[in-house]
Amino acid sequence: MRINTPKLTLVGAGPGDVDLITVKAIRVLKTADVVLYDALVNEELLEYINTDAEIIFVGKRRGCYRYQQEQINELIVALANSKGHVVRLKGGDPFIFGRGAEEMEYAANFGIETAFVPGISSSLAVPAYQNIPLTKRGSSESFWIITGTTKDHKISSDVTLAAKSNATVVVLMGMGKLPEIIALFQLENKHNLPVAIIQNGTRANEKVGIGTVDTILEVVKEKALSNPSIIVLGEVVKHRQIISDIQLHYAVEQNSVLYGS
Repeated sequence: MRINTPKLTLVGAGPGDVDLITVKAIRVLKTADVVLYDALVNEELLEYINTDAEIIFVGKRRGCYRYQQEQINELIVALANSKGHVVRLKGGDPFIFGRGAEEMEYAANFGIETAFVPGISSSLAVPAYQNIPLTKRGSSESFWIITGTTKDHKISSDVTLAAKSNATVVVLMGMGKLPEIIALFQLENKHNLPVAIIQNGTRANEKVGIGTVDTILEVVKEKALSNPSIIVLGEVVKHRQIISDIQLHYAVEQNSVLYGS
């Protein structure tokens, strides 16, 4: 009987749109003996997995954990030793607030070969899908990507520092701390700073709320925005409306040419 070499490959599934997974990621999925996938992974991607592979959901939804992180770590090692190639499929990029580094380190400590396939991070792609660039000449020279909630379930102290800067600020997993985040920006007198909140980014059920530091909480309430969402604070948010206005103006001009109105 063939004995498969124990191996872990961490694979980024991208932000949600199935077309945004990489070619390399698909190739790796076809070689898997076992796939462990998270809640933020678009389940349409499971169709790319080797048909003989075992597929296990280990994610969480609405704060309910199917597996604790320690259990996932142990499961990776056990399955690698018993099955062979374990692919850990995680949303976005596993090295950006995905705990991918922890899983790789744990497996490596048991002598298991590890590999990594980067994914397109939701922190970049989700704003981009809404025509929001994280940097733009004259508006933003840098950007912060911050977790809204630390492992101690508190707001990250980096948000305070970011609020003092002129950089674009992208907050992941921050909806539960949104009032606190907004308060920090208000303390810096950034009341009119544009804010975008994008829920289920790049997916068919995407929802968007646009406002300012002083109005965004009301926008969230009005549009019933919740997790999974990305918060973007910065002047670059205006680019979305600029593009929309240009496109509308062009469409009106074309209509006038065609119909003489």
